[in-house]
This record gives sequence, structure tokens and C-alpha cells, in this order.
Amino acid sequence: MKIACVQMDIVFGEPEKNYQQVLAYLKEATANGADTIVLPEMWNTGYALTELSTLADNTNRTVEMLKSFAKENTVNIVGGSVSTEKNKGFYNTMYVVNKNGELVSEYDKAHRFGLMDEHIHLEEGDTLGTFELENVVYGGVICYDIRFPEWIRAQALNGAKLIFVSAEWPEPRIDHWRTLLQARAIENQCFVVGVNRIGSDPKNVFGGSTIVIAPWGEVRLDMKKEEGIGYVEIDLEEVEEVRKRIPVFEDRREKLYGKFRI
Repeated sequence: MKIACVQMDIVFGEPEKNYQQVLAYLKEATANGADTIVLPEMWNTGYALTELSTLADNTNRTVEMLKSFAKENTVNIVGGSVSTEKNKGFYNTMYVVNKNGELVSEYDKAHRFGLMDEHIHLEEGDTLGTFELENVVYGGVICYDIRFPEWIRAQALNGAKLIFVSAEWPEPRIDHWRTLLQARAIENQCFVVGVNRIGSDPKNVFGGSTIVIAPWGEVRLDMKKEEGIGYVEIDLEEVEEVRKRIPVFEDRREKLYGKFRI
């Protein structure tokens, strides 16, 4: 499985420029043999949350672009996330399409990040975010979601062998990003692909550090602050090998944990 991770700057509040840029990256990734392409969070608008009434995707433009490209180029796309308007509200939505151009997942960010005013401008999602590509179960989450280990564990317990994470993670907390992703990979004995943006907006500087972590915890790709596409080839059979070495899932005591839930 050859994964292309797109670490890009996002033009604040200018969807047209961002759609053009993403399309160029998709073309570059397929030309280099990627079979799965991953994009960062809120790539259509950036965190222009006060302008979502005029900027958010309310026409399925993103879905149709990703579906069309995926089908024409026989590639899976984990579409990062985009700002969307639906159900009389605004959402931070991750779309995933398969090589046949079919939408296989539409996940709305479950945990809103108050320090960037998401709780004011965005609705929260309530679906798990697992999906299948070529008969393999994957998970997808967005940025702040990774601070909730029980949420990632729920995806792993539902069969996910790899967790895709799309983010706009600020530079001052980039060490948290790296540490949390590595912990999520080790504790769930799965691959984690974390794709973050670089650049800045009027209020934030973003840290890049797009990273791919294997089930044993080793780093397979680290883009640091390099703009562009990072490529990594992985073998999902490693997941089962690691889970056999230390049978964490077999040794869980779910009934015990339930006694102490609040």
C-alpha cells in the first residue's frame, strides 16, 4: 500500500485557490504511483470560521471532485476534511472515496476544539468514522479527536488496522501531536497516518510534522516542515504480527473497566 501524504499550506478564506492546489497535489501523487492519498484538515477554507456562511461547501462540490478524480485515476482518497454546510449547520467533514469513485465515509469531527472557537461555529458529529477500502477496515479522525484515546480505541475495536488523522495542528503544541499519535499507534497496535498542514493564518502558525507510525511505534515517515507530498509504503500484515507478540486486545478486561465509568 503506497500512501501519499499531502502537507500543504492553506489559503485562508479562499476556497477557489485551495481547490486548485489540492487538485494539483492529487495529480502529482497519482503520477508517482500512490494508491491512497491523504489530505489535511479544513483545506477548502482554513479556519475562516466567521465566514462559513459564504465559504463552506453546501453543494457537494468536494465530494463530486474527489469521486470524479478517484474513479478516473483508480486511487483511494482520504479527503482530509472540509468545512461544510448541511442540516442547517456548519460541520468539519472528512470524506473518503474509493478507487471506484464511491463515497465510503462521511465523518463529522466529533470533538470540537474550543481554543479555535469550533464550539461556537461548528456542530459536532456523532458517527464512529470507520470505513472499508478493498475489504480492509480503516478509521478516520480529525485533529483534536486524537486527545480522546477511547475514541481511537473504539475504531480499533471495530476492526481498524490503520487510523488516518487529518489536522491543522498549531506549532506551539507540535510535540503533543507527535507524542499523541505515537501513543495511539502503540496502544492500539495499528498504523497511524497523521497529516498536518503547514503555513499560517491570521491567528495561528501550523507545525507540519506529517508523520506515519507503525504498530510497534517506529516512525516510517516524518515530513517535518517540508511542503509537498510524502510517500510511504506499508504492509498491513504488520498489524496482526504485533498483536500476536503482545495480545493487548485479548487481555482487555472490559467488564472491569465498566465498573468505574462515570
